[in-house]
Amino acid sequence: MTQGASQGPEVERTATLRDFRVPAYVHETGPYAQSTHPGDIAPPSEEPLPEGYTPTQRDLPVINRGDTVQVTVDPAPAPQSATGQGPLYVVGDVHGYLDELLAALQEQGLVDSAGQWCAGTARLWFLGDFTDRGPDGIGVIDLVMRLSAEAAAAGGYCKALMGNHELLLLGAKRFGDTPVNSGAGTATFQAAWLLNGGQKTDMDRLQDHHLQWMARLDAVEEVDGHLLLHSDTTAYLDYGRSIEEVNDTVRETLTRNDADEVWDLFRKLTKRFSFRDEGGADAVRSLLDTYGGTRVVHGHSPIPYLLGEVGSEDGEDDSRPAIAAPHVYADGLAIAMDGGVTMAGKLLVQQLPLDV
Repeated sequence: MTQGASQGPEVERTATLRDFRVPAYVHETGPYAQSTHPGDIAPPSEEPLPEGYTPTQRDLPVINRGDTVQVTVDPAPAPQSATGQGPLYVVGDVHGYLDELLAALQEQGLVDSAGQWCAGTARLWFLGDFTDRGPDGIGVIDLVMRLSAEAAAAGGYCKALMGNHELLLLGAKRFGDTPVNSGAGTATFQAAWLLNGGQKTDMDRLQDHHLQWMARLDAVEEVDGHLLLHSDTTAYLDYGRSIEEVNDTVRETLTRNDADEVWDLFRKLTKRFSFRDEGGADAVRSLLDTYGGTRVVHGHSPIPYLLGEVGSEDGEDDSRPAIAAPHVYADGLAIAMDGGVTMAGKLLVQQLPLDV
Protein backbone atom coordinates (compact mmCIF):
# COMPACT_ATOMS: atom_id res chain seq x y z
CA MET A 1 0.00 0.00 0.00
CA THR A 2 2.81 2.39 -0.81
CA GLN A 3 1.94 2.83 -4.44
CA GLY A 4 1.87 6.58 -4.68
CA ALA A 5 -1.47 7.66 -3.25
CA SER A 6 -2.07 11.27 -4.22
CA GLN A 7 -2.75 14.01 -1.76
CA GLY A 8 -6.37 14.90 -1.11
CA PRO A 9 -8.02 18.20 -2.06
CA GLU A 10 -7.11 21.39 -0.30
CA VAL A 11 -9.20 21.95 2.81
CA GLU A 12 -9.63 24.96 5.02
CA ARG A 13 -7.41 24.79 8.09
CA THR A 14 -9.36 24.37 11.29
CA ALA A 15 -8.57 25.20 14.87
CA THR A 16 -6.63 22.43 16.55
CA LEU A 17 -6.72 20.84 19.96
CA ARG A 18 -3.35 21.88 21.35
CA ASP A 19 -3.56 20.42 24.83
CA PHE A 20 -2.54 16.86 25.49
CA ARG A 21 -5.19 14.41 26.60
CA VAL A 22 -4.13 10.87 27.35
CA PRO A 23 -5.70 7.84 28.99
CA ALA A 24 -5.55 7.28 32.70
CA TYR A 25 -3.42 4.22 32.25
CA VAL A 26 -0.41 5.98 30.71
CA HIS A 27 1.36 5.68 34.03
CA GLU A 28 2.88 2.25 34.31
CA THR A 29 2.93 2.30 38.09
CA GLY A 30 -0.82 2.09 38.50
CA PRO A 31 -4.23 3.58 37.78
CA TYR A 32 -4.21 7.30 37.17
CA ALA A 33 -6.60 7.94 40.04
CA GLN A 34 -4.12 6.31 42.41
CA SER A 35 -1.02 7.93 40.92
CA THR A 36 1.30 9.94 43.13
CA HIS A 37 3.25 11.19 40.12
CA PRO A 38 4.06 14.92 40.33
CA GLY A 39 1.89 16.94 38.03
CA ASP A 40 -1.12 14.62 37.86
CA ILE A 41 -4.03 16.78 36.83
CA ALA A 42 -7.70 15.93 37.18
CA PRO A 43 -10.22 17.01 34.54
CA PRO A 44 -11.21 20.65 35.07
CA SER A 45 -14.14 20.77 37.47
CA GLU A 46 -15.99 23.36 35.41
CA GLU A 47 -16.23 21.00 32.44
CA PRO A 48 -19.08 18.46 32.82
CA LEU A 49 -18.06 14.93 31.94
CA PRO A 50 -19.61 13.84 28.62
CA GLU A 51 -21.93 10.89 28.46
CA GLY A 52 -19.86 7.73 28.11
CA TYR A 53 -16.84 9.52 29.55
CA THR A 54 -13.64 7.53 29.18
CA PRO A 55 -10.41 7.85 31.18
CA THR A 56 -8.75 9.57 28.22
CA GLN A 57 -9.67 13.11 29.27
CA ARG A 58 -6.44 13.88 31.13
CA ASP A 59 -3.68 16.38 30.59
CA LEU A 60 -0.13 15.13 30.26
CA PRO A 61 1.73 15.56 33.54
CA VAL A 62 4.59 18.03 33.51
CA ILE A 63 7.85 16.29 34.22
CA ASN A 64 10.24 18.30 36.33
CA ARG A 65 13.64 18.90 34.81
CA GLY A 66 15.26 16.94 37.61
CA ASP A 67 13.30 13.82 36.69
CA THR A 68 15.25 13.40 33.46
CA VAL A 69 19.00 13.07 33.33
CA GLN A 70 20.91 14.46 30.36
CA VAL A 71 24.06 12.58 29.47
CA THR A 72 26.92 13.09 27.09
CA VAL A 73 27.11 10.40 24.44
CA ASP A 74 30.20 9.57 22.46
CA PRO A 75 29.81 10.11 18.71
CA ALA A 76 28.58 7.00 16.96
CA PRO A 77 30.52 5.82 13.92
CA ALA A 78 29.10 6.64 10.51
CA PRO A 79 26.96 3.79 9.21
CA GLN A 80 28.72 1.39 6.92
CA SER A 81 26.59 -0.32 4.29
CA ALA A 82 27.72 -3.01 1.91
CA THR A 83 24.51 -2.58 -0.09
CA GLY A 84 25.02 1.03 -1.06
CA GLN A 85 22.17 2.29 1.09
CA GLY A 86 22.05 5.97 1.84
CA PRO A 87 21.90 7.79 5.18
CA LEU A 88 19.20 6.99 7.74
CA TYR A 89 16.65 9.58 8.96
CA VAL A 90 13.81 9.41 11.46
CA VAL A 91 10.77 11.65 11.91
CA GLY A 92 8.96 12.29 15.18
CA ASP A 93 5.22 12.72 15.72
CA VAL A 94 3.56 14.79 12.97
CA HIS A 95 -0.06 14.98 14.21
CA GLY A 96 -1.50 16.54 11.09
CA TYR A 97 1.00 19.38 10.69
CA LEU A 98 1.63 18.85 6.99
CA ASP A 99 3.21 22.24 6.25
CA GLU A 100 5.66 21.86 9.14
CA LEU A 101 6.52 18.35 7.96
CA LEU A 102 7.25 19.46 4.40
CA ALA A 103 9.44 22.31 5.69
CA ALA A 104 11.40 19.95 7.96
CA LEU A 105 11.90 17.37 5.20
CA GLN A 106 13.05 20.07 2.80
CA GLU A 107 15.46 21.46 5.39
CA GLN A 108 17.11 18.03 5.58
CA GLY A 109 17.31 17.72 1.78
CA LEU A 110 14.83 14.85 1.60
CA VAL A 111 12.23 16.60 -0.55
CA ASP A 112 12.45 19.51 -2.97
CA SER A 113 10.41 22.71 -2.96
CA ALA A 114 7.54 20.85 -4.63
CA GLY A 115 7.50 18.17 -1.93
CA GLN A 116 8.97 15.48 -4.21
CA TRP A 117 11.55 12.96 -3.00
CA CYS A 118 15.04 14.18 -3.91
CA ALA A 119 17.25 12.19 -1.52
CA GLY A 120 18.17 9.28 -3.78
CA THR A 121 19.09 6.20 -1.74
CA ALA A 122 18.40 7.78 1.66
CA ARG A 123 16.28 5.82 4.14
CA LEU A 124 13.48 7.56 6.02
CA TRP A 125 11.45 6.20 8.94
CA PHE A 126 8.37 7.83 10.43
CA LEU A 127 7.77 6.88 14.07
CA GLY A 128 3.97 7.10 13.93
CA ASP A 129 1.14 9.45 14.96
CA PHE A 130 0.28 11.06 11.63
CA THR A 131 -3.18 12.36 12.52
CA ASP A 132 -5.21 14.11 15.27
CA ARG A 133 -4.74 17.53 16.89
CA GLY A 134 -3.33 19.13 13.72
CA PRO A 135 -5.21 20.35 10.65
CA ASP A 136 -4.35 17.82 7.91
CA GLY A 137 -3.71 14.29 9.09
CA ILE A 138 -4.96 12.69 5.87
CA GLY A 139 -2.69 14.98 3.89
CA VAL A 140 0.22 13.71 5.99
CA ILE A 141 -0.69 10.07 5.30
CA ASP A 142 -1.03 10.79 1.58
CA LEU A 143 2.40 12.42 1.57
CA VAL A 144 4.06 9.49 3.35
CA MET A 145 2.45 7.01 0.96
CA ARG A 146 3.58 9.00 -2.07
CA LEU A 147 7.12 9.46 -0.76
CA SER A 148 7.31 5.70 -0.18
CA ALA A 149 6.80 5.08 -3.88
CA GLU A 150 9.13 7.90 -4.97
CA ALA A 151 11.92 6.85 -2.61
CA ALA A 152 11.70 3.20 -3.70
CA ALA A 153 11.96 4.27 -7.35
CA ALA A 154 15.14 6.22 -6.49
CA GLY A 155 16.77 3.28 -4.68
CA GLY A 156 16.01 4.45 -1.15
CA TYR A 157 12.96 3.96 1.01
CA CYS A 158 10.39 5.75 3.15
CA LYS A 159 8.68 3.60 5.77
CA ALA A 160 6.45 4.14 8.77
CA LEU A 161 5.64 2.63 12.15
CA MET A 162 2.27 2.40 13.85
CA GLY A 163 1.53 4.90 16.58
CA ASN A 164 -1.25 4.84 19.13
CA HIS A 165 -3.14 7.49 17.15
CA GLU A 166 -3.26 5.22 14.10
CA LEU A 167 -4.90 2.61 16.33
CA LEU A 168 -7.25 5.27 17.67
CA LEU A 169 -8.36 6.43 14.22
CA LEU A 170 -8.77 2.85 13.01
CA GLY A 171 -10.86 2.05 16.06
CA ALA A 172 -13.03 5.16 15.73
CA LYS A 173 -13.77 4.31 12.09
CA ARG A 174 -14.34 0.58 12.62
CA PHE A 175 -16.11 0.50 15.96
CA GLY A 176 -17.53 4.00 16.53
CA ASP A 177 -19.61 4.06 19.73
CA THR A 178 -19.34 0.32 20.42
CA PRO A 179 -18.63 -0.05 24.18
CA VAL A 180 -15.29 -1.59 25.08
CA ASN A 181 -13.88 -2.97 28.32
CA SER A 182 -11.58 -0.16 29.36
CA GLY A 183 -10.83 -1.38 32.87
CA ALA A 184 -11.83 2.06 34.18
CA GLY A 185 -15.45 2.41 33.18
CA THR A 186 -17.33 2.46 29.92
CA ALA A 187 -15.30 3.61 26.94
CA THR A 188 -15.67 3.88 23.18
CA PHE A 189 -13.16 4.51 20.43
CA GLN A 190 -15.25 7.39 19.13
CA ALA A 191 -15.17 9.22 22.48
CA ALA A 192 -11.47 8.54 22.97
CA TRP A 193 -10.66 9.77 19.46
CA LEU A 194 -12.54 13.04 20.00
CA LEU A 195 -10.97 13.61 23.41
CA ASN A 196 -7.51 13.02 21.96
CA GLY A 197 -7.79 15.60 19.20
CA GLY A 198 -9.70 13.78 16.47
CA GLN A 199 -10.42 16.08 13.52
CA LYS A 200 -13.72 15.85 11.62
CA THR A 201 -11.96 16.79 8.38
CA ASP A 202 -9.70 13.75 8.74
CA MET A 203 -12.63 11.40 9.32
CA ASP A 204 -14.53 12.86 6.36
CA ARG A 205 -11.56 12.30 4.03
CA LEU A 206 -10.55 8.89 5.39
CA GLN A 207 -10.72 6.25 2.65
CA ASP A 208 -10.30 2.48 2.49
CA HIS A 209 -6.74 2.68 1.20
CA HIS A 210 -5.77 4.86 4.18
CA LEU A 211 -7.29 2.31 6.59
CA GLN A 212 -5.55 -0.60 4.86
CA TRP A 213 -2.21 1.22 4.93
CA MET A 214 -2.48 2.00 8.64
CA ALA A 215 -3.55 -1.54 9.54
CA ARG A 216 -0.45 -3.01 7.85
CA LEU A 217 2.14 -0.80 9.54
CA ASP A 218 4.84 -2.47 11.61
CA ALA A 219 5.08 -1.66 15.31
CA VAL A 220 8.84 -2.25 15.79
CA GLU A 221 11.89 -2.27 13.55
CA GLU A 222 15.67 -2.41 14.03
CA VAL A 223 17.86 -0.44 11.64
CA ASP A 224 21.61 0.12 11.91
CA GLY A 225 21.56 -0.71 15.63
CA HIS A 226 18.60 1.58 16.33
CA LEU A 227 15.48 -0.08 17.74
CA LEU A 228 12.68 2.05 16.32
CA LEU A 229 9.27 2.16 18.00
CA HIS A 230 6.57 4.72 18.62
CA SER A 231 5.89 4.58 22.35
CA ASP A 232 8.33 4.82 25.23
CA THR A 233 6.94 1.73 26.92
CA THR A 234 7.92 -1.87 27.52
CA ALA A 235 4.39 -3.01 26.58
CA TYR A 236 5.75 -4.26 23.24
CA LEU A 237 7.12 -7.23 25.19
CA ASP A 238 3.52 -8.41 25.71
CA TYR A 239 3.21 -9.06 21.97
CA GLY A 240 6.24 -11.20 21.20
CA ARG A 241 9.87 -12.06 21.86
CA SER A 242 11.08 -11.03 18.42
CA ILE A 243 10.42 -8.09 16.13
CA GLU A 244 8.70 -10.36 13.62
CA GLU A 245 6.46 -11.85 16.28
CA VAL A 246 5.42 -8.44 17.62
CA ASN A 247 4.56 -7.14 14.16
CA ASP A 248 2.66 -10.30 13.23
CA THR A 249 0.70 -10.23 16.50
CA VAL A 250 -0.31 -6.60 16.04
CA ARG A 251 -1.47 -7.21 12.46
CA GLU A 252 -3.37 -10.35 13.47
CA THR A 253 -5.09 -8.42 16.25
CA LEU A 254 -6.30 -5.82 13.79
CA THR A 255 -7.35 -8.48 11.29
CA ARG A 256 -9.59 -10.21 13.83
CA ASN A 257 -11.44 -6.89 14.19
CA ASP A 258 -12.46 -7.46 17.80
CA ALA A 259 -13.17 -4.10 19.49
CA ASP A 260 -11.95 -5.18 22.93
CA GLU A 261 -8.72 -6.65 21.53
CA VAL A 262 -7.96 -3.53 19.52
CA TRP A 263 -8.77 -1.34 22.53
CA ASP A 264 -6.34 -3.33 24.68
CA LEU A 265 -3.65 -2.87 22.02
CA PHE A 266 -4.35 0.87 21.90
CA ARG A 267 -4.34 1.02 25.71
CA LYS A 268 -0.94 -0.64 25.98
CA LEU A 269 0.72 1.40 23.23
CA THR A 270 -0.54 4.60 24.88
CA LYS A 271 1.59 3.95 27.98
CA ARG A 272 4.59 6.22 28.32
CA PHE A 273 7.55 7.33 30.47
CA SER A 274 8.96 3.82 30.96
CA PHE A 275 12.49 5.00 30.18
CA ARG A 276 12.79 7.93 32.57
CA ASP A 277 13.83 8.07 36.21
CA GLU A 278 16.01 5.59 38.03
CA GLY A 279 14.78 2.41 36.33
CA GLY A 280 14.60 3.87 32.83
CA ALA A 281 17.87 2.46 31.53
CA ASP A 282 16.94 -1.03 32.69
CA ALA A 283 13.60 -0.76 30.91
CA VAL A 284 15.38 0.19 27.68
CA ARG A 285 17.80 -2.70 28.11
CA SER A 286 14.91 -5.14 28.44
CA LEU A 287 13.78 -4.13 24.96
CA LEU A 288 17.27 -4.09 23.46
CA ASP A 289 18.12 -7.49 24.95
CA THR A 290 14.94 -8.95 23.46
CA TYR A 291 14.74 -7.31 20.05
CA GLY A 292 18.32 -6.24 19.34
CA GLY A 293 19.96 -2.89 18.74
CA THR A 294 22.08 -0.62 20.90
CA ARG A 295 19.66 2.32 21.32
CA VAL A 296 15.91 2.83 21.33
CA VAL A 297 14.54 5.67 19.20
CA HIS A 298 10.94 6.65 20.01
CA GLY A 299 8.28 9.32 19.65
CA HIS A 300 5.02 9.57 21.62
CA SER A 301 6.10 11.52 24.74
CA PRO A 302 6.84 15.15 23.82
CA ILE A 303 10.32 16.32 24.75
CA PRO A 304 8.97 19.57 26.26
CA TYR A 305 7.14 17.48 28.83
CA LEU A 306 10.14 15.26 29.48
CA LEU A 307 12.15 18.42 30.18
CA GLY A 308 9.46 20.42 31.95
CA GLU A 309 9.75 23.14 29.29
CA VAL A 310 6.05 23.64 28.60
CA GLY A 311 5.19 26.95 26.94
CA SER A 312 1.88 28.69 26.40
CA GLU A 313 -0.58 27.29 23.90
CA ASP A 314 -0.46 30.41 21.75
CA GLY A 315 3.34 30.29 21.63
CA GLU A 316 3.62 34.05 22.14
CA ASP A 317 5.67 34.20 25.29
CA ASP A 318 9.32 33.46 25.98
CA SER A 319 8.54 30.27 27.87
CA ARG A 320 7.43 28.30 24.82
CA PRO A 321 9.36 25.08 24.14
CA ALA A 322 12.68 25.65 22.41
CA ILE A 323 13.33 22.13 21.19
CA ALA A 324 15.97 22.06 18.48
CA ALA A 325 17.16 18.45 18.60
CA PRO A 326 16.26 14.98 19.87
CA HIS A 327 16.58 14.29 23.58
CA VAL A 328 19.07 11.62 24.68
CA TYR A 329 18.48 10.05 28.10
CA ALA A 330 18.34 6.76 30.05
CA ASP A 331 22.14 6.49 30.25
CA GLY A 332 22.36 7.36 26.56
CA LEU A 333 20.26 4.36 25.55
CA ALA A 334 17.09 6.22 24.52
CA ILE A 335 16.49 8.98 21.96
CA ALA A 336 13.19 10.89 22.14
CA MET A 337 12.00 12.36 18.83
CA ASP A 338 8.68 14.10 19.61
CA GLY A 339 9.60 17.78 19.61
CA GLY A 340 6.09 18.87 20.58
CA VAL A 341 4.83 20.32 17.29
CA THR A 342 1.27 20.47 18.65
CA MET A 343 2.35 22.89 21.37
CA ALA A 344 4.46 25.30 19.32
CA GLY A 345 7.47 23.01 19.51
CA LYS A 346 9.52 21.63 16.62
CA LEU A 347 8.72 18.81 14.24
CA LEU A 348 11.97 16.84 14.31
CA VAL A 349 13.57 15.14 11.32
CA GLN A 350 16.94 13.74 12.36
CA GLN A 351 19.75 11.86 10.65
CA LEU A 352 21.09 8.87 12.59
CA PRO A 353 23.43 8.09 14.21
CA LEU A 354 23.43 11.19 16.38
CA ASP A 355 26.64 13.19 16.41
CA VAL A 356 26.53 14.17 20.09
